[in-house]
Amino acid sequence: MEIVIQKEKEFSYIDQGNGPVLLLLHGLFGALSNWKSVVNKFSNTHRVMIPLLPIYEMPIKEAGLEGLVSYLEKFISFKQLDNITLMGNSLGGHIGLIYTLANQSKVGKLILTGSSGLFENAMGGSFPKRGSYDYVKERVEHTFYDPKTATKEYVDEVFETIKSIPKCMRIIAIAKSAQRNNMAHDIPNINIPTLLIWGLNDTITPPMVGHEFNRLIQNSELRFIDQCCHVPMMEHPEKFNKILEEFLQNHKK
Repeated sequence: MEIVIQKEKEFSYIDQGNGPVLLLLHGLFGALSNWKSVVNKFSNTHRVMIPLLPIYEMPIKEAGLEGLVSYLEKFISFKQLDNITLMGNSLGGHIGLIYTLANQSKVGKLILTGSSGLFENAMGGSFPKRGSYDYVKERVEHTFYDPKTATKEYVDEVFETIKSIPKCMRIIAIAKSAQRNNMAHDIPNINIPTLLIWGLNDTITPPMVGHEFNRLIQNSELRFIDQCCHVPMMEHPEKFNKILEEFLQNHKK
């Protein structure tokens, strides 16, 4: 299925299928291709929506979690969405956590996969180096259990992004904002059904992070995927979708 980007006011987004809303949030270097298997699978039963977060366009002074959560709030309000299932990967999970805590009446279910918010070894402990293709390639491959999953097209896309000084400045500002924002004291206030899908070999948000989320969120279940790192929906799409489908079936209301 072809993924079509729609534009309305200041928002660019994906909106495919009909049914309960499944809203997906990408990470710092997230591309639409990251969610392709989820869109293809679940747009048959759900209205799958992906707002394109303005990571590279937002004013530099607003580049951080607060600005991105504000954008998400405006998008959900503009589209008049309610009782959504909210799913986020990496930084997208962090944004989803903050939004959910402030808007639990609007979120029916929460899914986190490789989410920041407790601990994140972002960019392997360093920040993007402009102009070094080999560095970018190594860092992107670090995101996957099997480095071959990082296609040349994906590496090229990330490399082109951080060649831009303004974009790179925003990336660094957002990454630092996420690292400063530890949610350990707030997360226990989440009381909606929550699914945690974690790569057993995640080096960015290691398995201990998944266990800690599971401990802090009372109504949560933790599922691991073996031979998998930070983006399970890309590395093992069939296993990821099966776990997600079971969760959605078990929590239909």
